[in-house]
Amino acid sequence: MKLLFRLLLCSLAAFSFGCATQRPDTAAATAAARVSTPLLLISIDGYRHDYIQRGLSPTLSMLAQNGVQAASLQPAFPSLTFPNHYTIVTGLTPDHHGIVNNTMFDPRLGKFSLNSRDAVSDGRWWAEGTPIWETADQHGLRTATMFWPGSEADIHGHHPDYWKPFDGKLTSDQRVDQVLAWLDLPAAERPGFLTLYFDAVDHAGHVYGPDTAQVNDALRETDAAMARLVLGLKQRGLFERINLIVLADHGMADVPESNSVMIDQLIPLDQVKTVSMGILAGFNPKSESPGARADFAKIEQTLERPHPHMQCWDKTRVPARLAYGKNPRVPQLLCLANVHWRITTSDYAAKRKDRLSLGEHGYDNAELLMQALFVAHGPAFRVGAKVPAFPNVDVYPLMTHLLDLPAAANDGDYDAVKDMLKPAAR
Repeated sequence: MKLLFRLLLCSLAAFSFGCATQRPDTAAATAAARVSTPLLLISIDGYRHDYIQRGLSPTLSMLAQNGVQAASLQPAFPSLTFPNHYTIVTGLTPDHHGIVNNTMFDPRLGKFSLNSRDAVSDGRWWAEGTPIWETADQHGLRTATMFWPGSEADIHGHHPDYWKPFDGKLTSDQRVDQVLAWLDLPAAERPGFLTLYFDAVDHAGHVYGPDTAQVNDALRETDAAMARLVLGLKQRGLFERINLIVLADHGMADVPESNSVMIDQLIPLDQVKTVSMGILAGFNPKSESPGARADFAKIEQTLERPHPHMQCWDKTRVPARLAYGKNPRVPQLLCLANVHWRITTSDYAAKRKDRLSLGEHGYDNAELLMQALFVAHGPAFRVGAKVPAFPNVDVYPLMTHLLDLPAAANDGDYDAVKDMLKPAAR
C-alpha cells in the first residue's frame, strides 16, 4: 500500500530529480564504495548505423574517434522499439523477455500498446526479464532512467531509484539537464548506472523518411544535446571518469505511400483476431472452436503461399535464425513485410487523415537498413578502436561487467565484446 501511495504521488508531482525509490543509507554507502566509475547508457532511437557518416554528428564522431565504434549493432527480431530496448537492458531476445512487439495480446493481461500508460506501467508485462536496474538495486547500486521502456513499471518489486514517466514534450536539452542533475546529487545518493533516451531522429524518420532534410535536422539537434552532455560532464570533472555507451535500437527504411500490402484483400479479417499491423502483422484464431480453427487453418494456407511483398508463417515455422515464435504472446500467424513495404488494410488507409509513415522499421533484423549505431567512450574502453558488428544482446553482459554486477540469465556473450575494453578493465 505504501508503494502504491508513493507511485501515485510520483505521477502527480513534478520532481526535480524524478521518481525516487527509498534506499537505506548503508546500501547507498555500499554503492558508492563499489562503483567509482558511473555508466551512462544512451539510446538515440532510430539512429541507423550509417547516419554518422553524414557528417552531422560531430560529438558522436569525437566519441567514436576517442573510443570504440562498431561497424553496426544488430537489433533483435522484430526490429521494433520496445522489444529492442528491453533486450538491451536484459540481454534476452524478445521471445525470452516477453516484450515481443510494440503491440501485443496476452490472454491474462489483455492488450499491450506502447501508447497505453496502464499497460506500459504494469510490471506483469515485463516480468519475464530482469532489467539491469533490478540487479543493480539488489546489489546496492543506485540507478536512474531518463526514459527507457520498462522503467515505468514495478518489475519484481523494483523500479530504478530515479525515473520519469515518458513525456515526449520534454526536449533533448531538458533530458540532458535531468541526467546532469542526477549526477550532481551527493555521493551517497548519486546513481552509478543511468540511461538517457532521445527520440527526435526516430520521429523524423517515420514522418518524413530517412533520407530527408528533416532527419538531418534531427541528427543535428540530437548531436547538439550530446555536446551539451559532454560539456556538462567536463564541467563536473566527470568526462574522463564516466563510461558512455551510445547506441540505437534499430535503423530505418524508406517506405513510399504506395507500397502497402492490403491484407484484407487476401483474407477475411472478420475470421481472425488481429493483434498487430504494420511491418510485422500478427493474427490469432477468432476462437478455439473447431469451426474457427478450421477457418484459421485455411487462412494460414492462403498467407503462407509466396507473396510478392511479404512472407507469412505459422509461429511454429518462423525461421530459427530469427529466434522468435515460442513465446505465448507471439501471435499464431505472422506476416513480415519486405523492406520498403508495410502491411495495412484498405479501411485504415482510406480513413487515415494524415499520410502514412514514410519511414519504418521492424523488418528482418539481418537487413542492412535495420542495423543500428554503437559507440562507446570512457576509461574502460580502448581508444580509436573499430570493432565488427555484433548483436545487441551482447550489450547487457558488457554493462554488467563494467558495473561489476552478476549477470542474470541472458542470451548475450561477453566474450564477443570484451576486446573493446582496455586490458586492465577485463
